[in-house]
Amino acid sequence: MKKYLLSLIILICFQSFSQSRNSDLKLSLDCSKCDHAYIKQNLSHVNFVRDQKFADVYILVRTQKNGSGGIKYMFEFQGQHKYKKMRNRLNFSTKADDTKAEVRNLIFEYLKLGLVKFWLRSGNDDFISVKLKKEDNNVVIEDIKDPWNQWVFNIGFRGNFRGEEIKQTKYLNYNTSAKRVTEKNKIFLRISRSSDKKTFKKDDGDIVNIQKATTFYFSDVFSLNNHWSLGFFGGAQESTYRNYNLSMWVKPAIEYNFFDYKQSFKKQLVISYRAGAIHNNYIETTIFNEDTELLWEHSLNLGGAIQQKWGNFSGEISYRSFLHDTSLRALSFDLGTNFRLFKGFSLSLNGSYDITDNQVNLAGGDLSLEELLLAQKQAQSGYKYSFRFGLNYSFGSMYNTIVNPRFNF
Repeated sequence: MKKYLLSLIILICFQSFSQSRNSDLKLSLDCSKCDHAYIKQNLSHVNFVRDQKFADVYILVRTQKNGSGGIKYMFEFQGQHKYKKMRNRLNFSTKADDTKAEVRNLIFEYLKLGLVKFWLRSGNDDFISVKLKKEDNNVVIEDIKDPWNQWVFNIGFRGNFRGEEIKQTKYLNYNTSAKRVTEKNKIFLRISRSSDKKTFKKDDGDIVNIQKATTFYFSDVFSLNNHWSLGFFGGAQESTYRNYNLSMWVKPAIEYNFFDYKQSFKKQLVISYRAGAIHNNYIETTIFNEDTELLWEHSLNLGGAIQQKWGNFSGEISYRSFLHDTSLRALSFDLGTNFRLFKGFSLSLNGSYDITDNQVNLAGGDLSLEELLLAQKQAQSGYKYSFRFGLNYSFGSMYNTIVNPRFNF
């Protein structure tokens, strides 16, 4: 009797599962900036699958920052199985002051719009309706006048106060920036001022560590054609930690993209060269017995990025050296990737390694134990590195449409 009841329950579950899934599109949504819970709760006539191989439609959403401080979203709908000949692409841009709810609603509307042709192909056209905005013939179309001439400004302030019985920390940062982005030109300016004060209480007197820094940075980049760009970079800084009373630099640059810049949301492979002058005025005499000096430096960078159906990858190699002494050089390697090896199994790798034989700014003399432990001054180091990796394997039901937010689990 128990075996009969068990078989009956399994049969009923299987039949109800088949009936609820056969007519709905199976979706795999690859989007790092989407509210997946909201979409699953509100998008009907679809079933979200855990593995993209089982999907009728694979949706890849790529993003790029736009000139106004918002984000451009690019949807690519790729049909699979019986829909494999079907493709669809849509895109829209958000503004810097758009709320999360406004962005979420835009993503949801464009997601539905891109799926219409797939729903029609599946035969589920009875629930689709089209609503068009009525055109107002009385509206006079005028050229849009931008009083800011495409300039975007930002002012920021951050503070951090922490304390214990024997230790207090006060950190303040002020910054302001301005940028203007067009198809032909990209301008960026930023000023930042920070103060970091740490106080350690001891019976024989307090130890106070104060680090201050001020930076100014500017860049002006020109689009020459679909592959070449020209840029001018410069700035100035003061830093007690890095031993700069005042450091100023200017570096023209040239860049070549092996792919058309219009494909940058999919793939990039760029090589760039910079060369220019640096004038340093130091707080303390350096290990090279210099109080002030004019240096000429050049650098070569090769970097690329890919965002495809199988995952994403980015990497960069950078070489820098001073022209008067090429042994004073730095070499950097950066790598980041996240890709699917096979069903349910993904691998992520992120790492960097820097050879730093160009620290001409280091203060002369030996660092005291106090200066080293409290990081009051920059210490000499021939290299630095970091590495992070992750493996993930998931298995079980291929469907994951249900959302239950209780206890954030």
